Amino acid sequence: MSQKPMSREPMGRKPKVAVIGAGLGGAAAAALLQKAGYPTQVYEQAPEFSRLGAGIHLGPNVMKVMRQIGIEQALEAMGSHPDFWFSRDGVSGEYQSRIPLGDFAKRTYGAAYITVHRGDLHELMISALDPGRLHFGKRLERVDDTADEVVMHFADGSTATADLVIGADGVNSRIRETLLGEEDPTYSGWIAHRAIVDAEKLKAYDLDFEQCVKWWSPDKHMMVYYVTGDQREYYYVTGVETPEWNHGTSFVDSSKEEMREIFSDYHPIVQALIDCTESVTKWPLLERNPLPIWHKGRLVLLGDACHPMKPHMAQGAAMAIEDAAILVRCLETVDATHYTDAFELYKANRFERASRVQQVSHDNTWLRYDEDPAWVFAHDVTTQELKTL
Repeated sequence: MSQKPMSREPMGRKPKVAVIGAGLGGAAAAALLQKAGYPTQVYEQAPEFSRLGAGIHLGPNVMKVMRQIGIEQALEAMGSHPDFWFSRDGVSGEYQSRIPLGDFAKRTYGAAYITVHRGDLHELMISALDPGRLHFGKRLERVDDTADEVVMHFADGSTATADLVIGADGVNSRIRETLLGEEDPTYSGWIAHRAIVDAEKLKAYDLDFEQCVKWWSPDKHMMVYYVTGDQREYYYVTGVETPEWNHGTSFVDSSKEEMREIFSDYHPIVQALIDCTESVTKWPLLERNPLPIWHKGRLVLLGDACHPMKPHMAQGAAMAIEDAAILVRCLETVDATHYTDAFELYKANRFERASRVQQVSHDNTWLRYDEDPAWVFAHDVTTQELKTL
């Protein structure tokens, strides 16, 4: 049974924290750390912010963290609010599941379920940070943990120091390499196509384009949903079983012709989406087995840096954001000057859940048929009782 975790007397100032990576997990960690009074610097390799990505689901479990950051209401105003997650047979269109969301999610799980454009979400999260402590164009080359501090060396020749460093730098994390050595992630055997469709074009079709629906067959699927509250942008992302990825890049352009060939047997609604596609890209889906360590010395990992997963539960970013909330809680509970204990407490409270979501995402079974999603959506990392070490 969970008990109250250890507590220690504070030992002076709060440590200086560096967050490597200003993606969704890194931005969440930095926002929560700054709200808690930690002098926190964020280092992002991109030269500037841009509206990257496409669609993303924010379940009630994530919205509770957004509430803590202070942007829940803005997100609710921005996003689309599906009443259901529908699963349908890709060929026949028959319904396989109807998972209630909308007002039901608010009543049952404690927060809204929305879908948004990832770039719009990211911009809102970045706006919650101290702009003077957010540094773009900082690609990390190496870190030196001197035992007294961490020295970070960037590609532009600059250096910086911190007491603690959080690696929120994605599937090819430099911090993960420092802890565990260089090792490529595993190609999962699946690719994803991504495209945004102008919803105005869909009005030419006498078809019912639902707010949130996943079309299924054994070797492929297509997830479709609106990414804006005014429903002007309709997004789809596929999963297609593909034995090899030989492109040597993180994504390549695809085409309507390729989409038509892959989904030739699919329902007319899917054919209409493909017809209205202007541009589409395809991406390899990468994974790693659960890592043996999440931290060492003054370094700690979160999100895709330690548990990358296929997006087939729409919970990859959610796990990074949950990580951020628990990590900050553990630093506060143990007192961050005892960072080794805080990091170990963080892993103890995240490893089982993140690994379970990794496995279900890998298996690609989530909500295909009617099931109770409460173990995901009702979870609240801002109030959960922390396990002891």
